[in-house]
Amino acid sequence: MNTYTFLITSLIIILIPGTGVIYTISTGISKGRKASMFAAFGCTTGIVPHLCASILLSSFLVKMSQEAFLIMKMIGALYLLHLGFGMLFSKNGLEFGNAQTEDKPTTIIRRGILINLLNPKLTLFFFSFLPQYVSSKSQNYVIECLLYGFAFMMLTFVVFIGYGMLAGTAKTIINSPKLMNLIQKLFGIIFIVFAIQLCLSSL
Repeated sequence: MNTYTFLITSLIIILIPGTGVIYTISTGISKGRKASMFAAFGCTTGIVPHLCASILLSSFLVKMSQEAFLIMKMIGALYLLHLGFGMLFSKNGLEFGNAQTEDKPTTIIRRGILINLLNPKLTLFFFSFLPQYVSSKSQNYVIECLLYGFAFMMLTFVVFIGYGMLAGTAKTIINSPKLMNLIQKLFGIIFIVFAIQLCLSSL
């Protein structure tokens, strides 16, 4: 096992913008740094089911339950489309400095969880990623996978918070409602693109 290689590789993978990063950044810009922390927590929590599935079911689930993965993929794509079109056609636009319009922490967290929970590629990622660092012949295979998975989640949380803090700082600098509205529409388009990619991708 090469822990340092695992951590460096994980960090590079996490830094690449994906749906969770975009959601955290958009939350930070629209609702502030505190809200972005809830978004980061939600996205990180959404990783747990995929990690558990990849460890407990391994490649057997991929080979024997393609239909289940296809259904999950379609649900995930529909949810991303829902978020994307919601942001694209929202009449309110991104607002800042108005606590009454801010979503509750539980709502922000729930959205973050759903974004990653409904992305079956995370399960497949752990299927292909963890075995590179944990031998299947190891007597402590499950424990080692859980430890590596936990480390990946912690890195994800820290990186996402960093993205959110930067976005929240930008929120205090950007004071143009028109510009904020354009940013919201851009995020909406990105979510729609992610949804299309998820639909077209092969499991």
